[in-house]
Amino acid sequence: MVALESTLITHGLPRPKNLEVARAMEATIRESGAVPATVAILSGQITVGLTDDQLAYLAESDNVRKCSRRDLPIVLGRGGDGATTVAGTMMVAHRAGIQIFATGGIGGVHRGHPFDVSADLLELGRTPVTVVCAGAKAILDLPLTLEILETQGVPVLGYGTEEFPAFYTRSSGLPVDIRCDTPEEVAEIIRARDTLDLPGGTLVTVPIPADSELPADEAELAIASALAEAEEQGIQGKGVTPFLLARVSELTGQASLRANVALLLNNACVASAIAVALSRQNLNRVPPP
Repeated sequence: MVALESTLITHGLPRPKNLEVARAMEATIRESGAVPATVAILSGQITVGLTDDQLAYLAESDNVRKCSRRDLPIVLGRGGDGATTVAGTMMVAHRAGIQIFATGGIGGVHRGHPFDVSADLLELGRTPVTVVCAGAKAILDLPLTLEILETQGVPVLGYGTEEFPAFYTRSSGLPVDIRCDTPEEVAEIIRARDTLDLPGGTLVTVPIPADSELPADEAELAIASALAEAEEQGIQGKGVTPFLLARVSELTGQASLRANVALLLNNACVASAIAVALSRQNLNRVPPP
């Protein structure tokens, strides 16, 4: 099984693209031989694996709380609707026994605000779920984000690359801990982590497909402009990332949105291959005498 977050649907993509991409990611996972499990909270109930009607409901709803670890008891206690972030999805996926999770980009350290550290990084340090992504979102401080991941003891794998991907672009110039070129190699590392009974997760970073990559200078120019606007408007907290992603999309003439969709589908495909490889290895594993 491959877990999917729901914040992508409610806060990450504009309508109607949000529902189109949610359905496409689930279809990609099924076509790759795995089972998709989109995670959300509906009427105060944690739900792992949404129906198509439930996906459509989230895609059209305005009153859905963005849920990291701290938000889950609030939404459950109030009987509300919640969309899980990377951290929230990891926590739920682990409790449901799902080892692999596909997303776009993880949260990280915000540029110019070194104490604004995403809960995603801390969750990766304590929850044994493998997250497949295109690196951290390019609007973030990538070197500091990698420093936090190191401090949290999170292995950062490059899938077909020796450099940390920069979300819209294939490389940031920053090294990963190890390069893996096959799903089986990743699965072996996951199994080794499980054997050691380590508390944290594993980050598998996958470069965006080359034909969908946004030129680095174009992406950086739009990001810098969007960051300046966010500062001027006093946007803070949970509102920062949705504002920046939407503004970068506007400034690039939707090119960043197209790149985002491409990397999401690619990550879903890679995550499915890893999930299948891990399942096969577990089935073929010979128990000790």
